[in-house]
Amino acid sequence: MKCAACRKKLFRYRKIGQGEVHRCHKDRIVRMVHARERPDGLYCACGCRVGMDRGSYYTMVKKAVTYSGEKINK
Repeated sequence: MKCAACRKKLFRYRKIGQGEVHRCHKDRIVRMVHARERPDGLYCACGCRVGMDRGSYYTMVKKAVTYSGEKINK
């Protein structure tokens, strides 16, 4: 996952299944890179808010992140 504003890599995420990334489950985040957790959500190092904390997952802000790579189909 990358920040759409500054293109820094936020974190590595293990995506399962088809479709877009609307939710990022915390247990599937493999490694945090430039993402910073705050009480109200997930932020990039540049200060852009990329996700809202919902307990066991983050709801991603649609236009704030981009993603690429492989996924696991189940």
